[in-house]
Amino acid sequence: MEYRMEHDSMGEVRVPADKYWGAQTERSHNNFPIGVGIETMPAEIVHAFGILKKAAARANRALRPEKMTAEKLSAIEQAADEVISGQLLDNFPLVVWQTGSGTQSNMNSNEVIANRGNEIAGEKLLHPNDDINMSQSSNDTFPTAMHIAAVCAIEDRVLPAVRTLIDTFRRLEQENEGVVKSGRTHLQDATPISFPQEISGWRSSLERDAAMLKLAAEPLKELALGGTAVGTGLNAPKGFDTAVAAEIAKLTGKTFKTAENKFHALTSKDELVFAHGALKALAADMMKIANDVRWLASGPRDGLGEIFIPENEPGSSIMPGKVNPTQCEAVTMVAVQVMGNDVAVSMAASQGNFELNVFMPVCIYNFLQSARLLSEAIVSFNDRCACGIRANREKMEHNLHNSLMLVTALNPYIGYENAAKTAKKAYKENISLKEACVSLGFLTAERFDEVFHPENMI
Repeated sequence: MEYRMEHDSMGEVRVPADKYWGAQTERSHNNFPIGVGIETMPAEIVHAFGILKKAAARANRALRPEKMTAEKLSAIEQAADEVISGQLLDNFPLVVWQTGSGTQSNMNSNEVIANRGNEIAGEKLLHPNDDINMSQSSNDTFPTAMHIAAVCAIEDRVLPAVRTLIDTFRRLEQENEGVVKSGRTHLQDATPISFPQEISGWRSSLERDAAMLKLAAEPLKELALGGTAVGTGLNAPKGFDTAVAAEIAKLTGKTFKTAENKFHALTSKDELVFAHGALKALAADMMKIANDVRWLASGPRDGLGEIFIPENEPGSSIMPGKVNPTQCEAVTMVAVQVMGNDVAVSMAASQGNFELNVFMPVCIYNFLQSARLLSEAIVSFNDRCACGIRANREKMEHNLHNSLMLVTALNPYIGYENAAKTAKKAYKENISLKEACVSLGFLTAERFDEVFHPENMI
């Protein structure tokens, strides 16, 4: 491998010749051999850094034209666009487990954009600190990148996935109109419910989750950029914070704005905790929905068997013909991971000592993993399971008419205690509710038929 020499304030460092990063990135790469190549800084953060560096250069051009020349801006914009597009992703090797402020990832962005910009310009035009990091600090850039990435993850990935599954459930409600089945509480037989009513519970849960996610995304649209080192705005020109937020809003198409209090923005991560709580709520609902689906599809002969789901792959290496509810299982595992991530995000957010939180990389790593896993799992579950759900109407009807809880319909005519006696007798003697009720003398056969209509219980 060929190398070149790069330098920083500590001296010279040997860097791979085919990479755009510089001395500080290389030092971090060497000093933190923790999860190398596996737990690298998320691509979403790299993307966000590309956006904020381009926006910062534009704001500096407007406010500091003598320092941010048109030539510099052009080179920075082109290099930043390549970062945004993902073209330079292999130039961002740093792991999550680095300095807790994300300083080295900020410098990674500065060095890559500077070196690539110089290559574009054909001259040594840009300096990582003086030009790419102008009016900024790692202390305000990394929180800004976190918020940009989090908002994009929620609005561009998670919410569209949720809406897709909502649409599928709405279609299934319509397709199964008039289908009545046994309800269940405590995993025990309960009074009847229509299948569309059951599905509507799933749909409504997701609609609430979507509303909470939309609400949670709004505080994340406040950006720390402009606070610089400790929130004072040192070395940033007046108006930089509002100007750069406006540029980020233009570049993303989202309503980003500058944070009212930069001291809060640098040290507090409460917005991320709040938003991840909404992701956790979605995970909890997806756990419930996936479990309902696999319970209803259990069997095919010895379980509930009230619905059919797509058969995607063989389920056993030893039991021929076995097919498992694998999409449901994937969703439930993702839900568990998200719930675990919520603990990490919350703990990380609690470590805002004085003017800076130094648990930011692990905080955003877990947040983005949750968003990514949920969006991908929901789409997979929708496409490979939910879209193919079909009611086993014969089994639903059998289970419904075999349910002892239909006796609840008799409460107004024979009273709760007599209805309980009827159900117990039917269960013990393995006879119908009608036979039990008539033999106990509570109703005549004719009167039973007159008042007992399970289909009217929903």
